[in-house]
Amino acid sequence: MKNWDKIILGIDPGTNVMGYGIIGITGNKPVMITMGVIQLSKFEDHYMRLRRIYDRVLGIVEQYLPDELAIEAPFFGKNVQSMLKLGRAQGVAMAAALAREVPITEYEPRKIKMVITGNGAASKEQVQEMIRRQLNIPRENLLPQLDATDALAAALCHFYELRKPAVSKGTGSWKAFIAANPDRVR
Repeated sequence: MKNWDKIILGIDPGTNVMGYGIIGITGNKPVMITMGVIQLSKFEDHYMRLRRIYDRVLGIVEQYLPDELAIEAPFFGKNVQSMLKLGRAQGVAMAAALAREVPITEYEPRKIKMVITGNGAASKEQVQEMIRRQLNIPRENLLPQLDATDALAAALCHFYELRKPAVSKGTGSWKAFIAANPDRVR
């Protein structure tokens, strides 16, 4: 495996299909390492789905050794039961990462869409196209399930958020920014 400065695992939680995507960072350049989905619909029992999520996410973490996990926060919809199941799926994925001490950052779906497309209400297809372009993924390598590119979007969103300069309260002047970041100013 290539030496990366950082590896970020992105997860789009789901109870029927869970997407995952992994990007590697070299310098300031993100590159897709892999993406995929965990099919859960073959398990009728919800608890068996949770076990499968845990086992697969733990396996992905052990295989790719991510430095960080970026995960989409559950969407607050009208169906409370669906939201609870989705929250459990997300929690189990997080527990698998925590079992290997991988730090976790959660992002709201609208935040991920805004960072990736510039539109917090973008469709999954729009997100997929922007991910394809930003990571130079050939169309033939895209999966039919949009959950995989949604997971890559979470990882890429995290990468972009990490690159933002930290601004402390009271030091938000340009002069302070230039003094703290001489390599970023030309």
